[in-house]
Formats: sequence, C-alpha cells, structure tokens
Amino acid sequence: MEPPYRRIAGEIAARIASGDLAAGDRVPSTRELTRRYGVAMATATKVIAELRSWGLVDARPGRGTVVAHGIPGTTAVAPRRSMRDLVIEAGIRIADAEGLAGLSMRRLAGEAKVATMSLYRHVGDKEELLLLMMDRVFATSPPPAPSPDGWRANLEAISRQQWALYCRHPWLAQALSFTRPQPAPHAMAHSEWTLRVLDGHGLSPDEMLLAAVTLAGYVRGHALNLESEAQAEQETGISGEEWLDRQGDRAAATVTDAGFPLLAHHIKAPETDLALDRLMEFGLQRLLDGFERLLTQRRIT
Repeated sequence: MEPPYRRIAGEIAARIASGDLAAGDRVPSTRELTRRYGVAMATATKVIAELRSWGLVDARPGRGTVVAHGIPGTTAVAPRRSMRDLVIEAGIRIADAEGLAGLSMRRLAGEAKVATMSLYRHVGDKEELLLLMMDRVFATSPPPAPSPDGWRANLEAISRQQWALYCRHPWLAQALSFTRPQPAPHAMAHSEWTLRVLDGHGLSPDEMLLAAVTLAGYVRGHALNLESEAQAEQETGISGEEWLDRQGDRAAATVTDAGFPLLAHHIKAPETDLALDRLMEFGLQRLLDGFERLLTQRRIT
C-alpha cells in the first residue's frame, strides 16, 4: 500500500510535469497540505521532503517551497550556482531523503555527479559539509520580525519556526549540537534573536543565556524523534498514526496484563493523539509557563 505522503507528492509532481505548476511557482505549504488532504503535519512535511528528494522543489527565503528551475516543462532560467553550492544542496537532498546514515562522500559524489576526490576541493570533510548544510537550511528560515505582543508570543513564534525547520529537514536535529556549538552564523542568528526578546525582563545575563538555550534545546530534543519516525515509515510503509491504529489493541492488552489500568484506558481512548506536533506544542506551553513564573519573580524582587 502506497504511503499517503508519497501519493500526495505524486499528485503535486504530476501538476509540475503538466505545467500547472511552473518553475518558481510556490507549491502548497505543509499547513495547506494538512487542510487540503486531512493529514498530520508530519505527513505533510514528508510530502515536501519527497518532492525535494526528487529534485522538483527548492526552499526560497521569504517565499517558501517553490518548483525548482531546470525541470523539463518549466520555463524559468536557473540562476548560476557555484559547484560548492551544488554539493551542499546535494547533501541536503540526500539527508532529507535518507537521513544522515545515507550521507557519505561517495554517495554525495554520485548525487552531485562528480568524482569523489574532487569533492574535497569544495568541502574539507564530512564535518565541514554538515556545518555548511546546517547553515544553509537555517538561512532559508531567518528569525521573524519581533512581534509587539510580548516576549511569550515571540518565543512561541521562534520555537514553532524552528520546529517547522526540523520537520522539513529531520536530520538537522541530530546534526546540531548544543554542548559543542558549531560556527553556523544563520543558526546563531536565532540565538541572538531569542536573547534580544528576553533582554530587559529582569534576568541576569547568565539566566538569559540559560533560558535561550533551554528553549532551543527543548525544540531540538523533541525533533530528534523526527528522523527515527521518518526511517520507521520508510521501512514499514505506514505512518505513525496507522501504526498506532494497528497496534492499539495489542498495546492495551499488554499494559492491562501488566497491571497498568490508566495506561490501558488512555491507549484505548479514541481521542488519544500522540502526534509529535501535539506533544511539542504541549511541552512548549508548559516550558513558557515556567519562564513566566521566573520573570514574575524577577519583577517582584
């Protein structure tokens, strides 16, 4: 049975092939896909990732995901890009489609259609390649203009933006490190923006930094589930929601036999929804509740 994300990607690919969507045209966003097809955000994200792995779409700052240039049947002329850019983009396509496990210099050379050894004229090694890939994808999603609605609305916005970026590139969370920060200027721009939002609310410089890293670390930590879920869906051909539907009765029976009645009740409940988007949003709000309490204490003292 064809996975839903692949079926939807096929429909969009057919529109591109027919000329209904031309080079440079914006394709439906993940939010539009969830509304139009009634799928979860994680499934919609895989639709875009599949189109990108087929070389049909590109991310464009300020515009979203658009039909790529140079596809037969499209008319726009592609801008000239350096070989290094092509190598970085090839690395992103591989990682989006196959995860970091599928990314090797040999595999990259095949995707970029160059000799393996010639790659080293453009990137020093795999570590540098990953750094360039991370910076490139963060460059597609610069921090938004600060909202006048207060610190909480701003932190919600930056967190959701980072979550959407991880959903588009499930490998990104695994590549990113908070204990050994990498020199990626476009990623650092997110940290600087968050510090600016927190500035002036009574926190010490140390508390500001801890709060900013805790918030970004929460989103990134939750996003670590995305690549394993994408891999499981590739291997089994079924989504997480479909897997829960099939395994629900068995899981409920297991926890009932083990003497866990509350778990059994929630597993069998029809309203049970453990989608990653929902879990991320619930935790984000509880984390910001804690920030609000801290800021209130600082204002009192």
